Amino acid sequence: MSKIKLSENFIKSTVKLALNEDLYPSGDITSNLIKNNKVIKIKLISNQNAIVGGLLFAKSAFTLVDNKIRFIIKKKDGSKVKEGSLIATIEGKAKSVLIAERVALNFLSHISGIATKTNQFIKLSGKKCKICCTRKTIPNFRVIQKYAVKLGGGTNHRFNLSDEYLIKDNHVASSNIKDLVMLAIKNKRGRKITVEVDNLKQLKTIMGLKFNRVLFDNMDTKSLKLGIKIAKKYYETEASGNINFKNIKSIAATGVDRISIGSITHSAPAVDFKLEI
Repeated sequence: MSKIKLSENFIKSTVKLALNEDLYPSGDITSNLIKNNKVIKIKLISNQNAIVGGLLFAKSAFTLVDNKIRFIIKKKDGSKVKEGSLIATIEGKAKSVLIAERVALNFLSHISGIATKTNQFIKLSGKKCKICCTRKTIPNFRVIQKYAVKLGGGTNHRFNLSDEYLIKDNHVASSNIKDLVMLAIKNKRGRKITVEVDNLKQLKTIMGLKFNRVLFDNMDTKSLKLGIKIAKKYYETEASGNINFKNIKSIAATGVDRISIGSITHSAPAVDFKLEI
């Protein structure tokens, strides 16, 4: 998938929903206790080494609350930052800044968290193997999470169920694997076809058919290496299933082309940022 571009309208509409979640039905009743128009200057600082992402969402949160707030971005999305790095400066009424800060930081922390975890996997796996996300995303948040994966240097898997054919174990459990692949080939109309196998017997059953990619799921390293040796000349290869920081190197060392990891979207820890007056 090519680089994801998030339009200004998309960002604003997404942030508006988040602000409404915080401010409905009666606004910020605590910040409304502040009756003066005191202007404050704040530094947005990273509390850890990270890949930063989501700055336009953060900026939108502040400017939608108060269009007079000045949000100056110091690091672009996708930048590698160190602990203590200045990410942005914010200037505006204290009351307005306080209303927007949590929504802004939630977007920033989550998107940066996914980008950072993706990049950590990439560093461990080496340059020959692509790190891919999956469809294990928060409902209605997929485009943002897949954007974050790209920021971290990762590759997007299919975006939805019609992007490509992906014949998985539960499809095979309901039908014959070879029949399913042949039907997909017949109806592909330019779409790619990926076939998941969890043993070498399944792989040998479909060898010779004209599809694009073999996905080896939850296979031990020895079997995975042998499967790749059999398939690599004819198909792109991919591995998945319980991939973590401890086993990523050994899986990448098998020569697999791609590794798909659900945890980079569904379990990425948030990056910690602070607002310093």
